[in-house]
Amino acid sequence: MALIEILTQYWPKIIDGAGTTLLLTGMGAVVAAIFAPLLALIRAHGSALAQAPVRLYISFIRGTPILAQLFLVFYGSGQFRPELQSLGLWHFFRDPFNCAVLVFAINSCAYQTEIMRGGIQSVAPGEIEAARAIGMSRLQVLRRVIFPHAYRNAWPALGNEVILLMKASALASVVTVFDLMGQTRLIFSRTFDFSAYFWAAVLYLTITACFVFVWRTIERRLSRHMLGRSPKGAL
Repeated sequence: MALIEILTQYWPKIIDGAGTTLLLTGMGAVVAAIFAPLLALIRAHGSALAQAPVRLYISFIRGTPILAQLFLVFYGSGQFRPELQSLGLWHFFRDPFNCAVLVFAINSCAYQTEIMRGGIQSVAPGEIEAARAIGMSRLQVLRRVIFPHAYRNAWPALGNEVILLMKASALASVVTVFDLMGQTRLIFSRTFDFSAYFWAAVLYLTITACFVFVWRTIERRLSRHMLGRSPKGAL
């Protein structure tokens, strides 16, 4: 089948798969972003006792493949079906899409936590001391000084993490989630034409390019006060 014929015949499935990929990535990244700042604070300033479980969690997630984590949650949850049914959670875990979102959120949270920890630790101590000197509470220091600076410093790395998560979302197809890669595999099984994978690659590249453009636009807005200005009278 010709390259263009694949696109014209199967474009609704490809677009539908791309939408599922964006939904998987977006939900996973957003859920991770909710919990990562708190875990990052524990990693940066918590006691050794408080840091221990967070370190263990991060080490496990970063040290194991996301595919193994996906199998562990999706197939492993079936081993605890009676317990999950008694808790009313089986309806959630029997859905492969839900399991994929959960795994991506857990995985991304570990990486976002470490990125945010670096951002928090990069805040100049003098700025924190100055905020405390003018009477800011601990919560105000976090909200007005530490987190704004931390996010500004960590923003590029967070963008890279979201891109990596989007590409890793292709693994969801192995547990029957019909994302972009899942739909592409289905098209290939019907046509045996490798051009289906070409269009999938083009769409992944397009999505990534659009995301990078938006992310860098936000980054420039966050850093606009840091843009150098020529001194008065300079050429």
